[in-house]
Parts: sequence; C-alpha cells; structure tokens
Amino acid sequence: MRELPTGLPSELVPLSWLIGVWEGEGLVEYSIGDEVVRQPFAQRVSFSHDNQPYLNYSAQSWIPETEVGELPQPLAAESGYWRLARKFIEGDPGPAMLPPTAVQPFNTTESVEALRNSSGGFDLHVALVQPTGVSELYLGQVKSGRIDLATDAVMRSEGAKDYSAATRIYGLVEGDLLWAWDIAALGQSLRTHSSGRLKRVD
Repeated sequence: MRELPTGLPSELVPLSWLIGVWEGEGLVEYSIGDEVVRQPFAQRVSFSHDNQPYLNYSAQSWIPETEVGELPQPLAAESGYWRLARKFIEGDPGPAMLPPTAVQPFNTTESVEALRNSSGGFDLHVALVQPTGVSELYLGQVKSGRIDLATDAVMRSEGAKDYSAATRIYGLVEGDLLWAWDIAALGQSLRTHSSGRLKRVD
C-alpha cells in the first residue's frame, strides 16, 4: 500500500493513487471503414497537485524510433485538471479570480466522505485540452482503484478533425496504471481506439 503524500488536500484522497509520473507503452487499434490502424506508442503521464483540491494532468505520447539514428515521432499530447464533482460554494475561489469568501470546504477526510455517491464511489469532473483544437469535459466516478469516464461535452476549433465523444477507463493493476480509450470520430460511432500500461517512475 502506497502512503499518502504529506499535505495532500482531503478532496484528493480518493485520487491519491494516481499521483506521480508514469511511463510505458500502448497500442492504437482503430477501425476506419474496412481498415484497421495499428500503431505501438510510448507514453509519459503525470498527475500532480499544488496543494489545491484538484490534480494537474499532462500526457505525451510518441512513436518510438525504429531504426538507429531515427528520432521519436510525436503522436499526441493533452493536459487538464481532475477533481471530485461537487457544487462550488463561498469557500471556493471564483468565478475567474475572485477570492473565496468563507473557509475552504471539504478540508477534512470526514467531510469528503459526504461526497461519496450511492454506489460507494466519488463523482468526477475531468477537463482536458489537446493542442489539435479539441477540448473535452468528462463526467465519471472513481471507486477504489478504478476510474470510469465519459464525455459530457466536446468542443472543437474550426480546423479540428471530427471527434464527437469518448469514454476512458483507468485502473490500478499490480501497481501499474492501465487505461483504455474509446472514441467516436471521423463520422463513426464510439469504438475501441487505444490502450496502455504504465509503470510509476518517480
């Protein structure tokens, strides 16, 4: 069992098993019509916090070099924030840069327990942005060592490729972070897209 980091905000306790830097490999396997795109990749994922009740997230993926002297080819990148889903109240900052007007809420483990949902987990909001003009808002839940997410909204810039929905699953298995990502894109329905297995490196 991994010990909780010192000074961890109480609202991050249900997500604490994610904190750290993870590296590993994965596979894109996506059907486009009668063709299947298959591409191995390497990935680095980071979950951190700034003593605030949310996780900072970043991920970079690349196609490893296949020949001596060949450089890795960037494949994908994204960043964002993960937090427990709840109503924002007077003790929270915002909107914009307005300071809080009361004591920060949910600042004890006992008070965070009040956020547990009827299935025994905690509801999540995950906001992600990709440099290719796609922004996603996921809703889901964390329960023990598993996270299930589905898009509630997808926004695309004018030049972005078609991408309309997604689901993601994360799980802690034998100390490794496993994940799977399904997407609805290029005019197609939701289907298998990619998966990976990462090891903690920090």
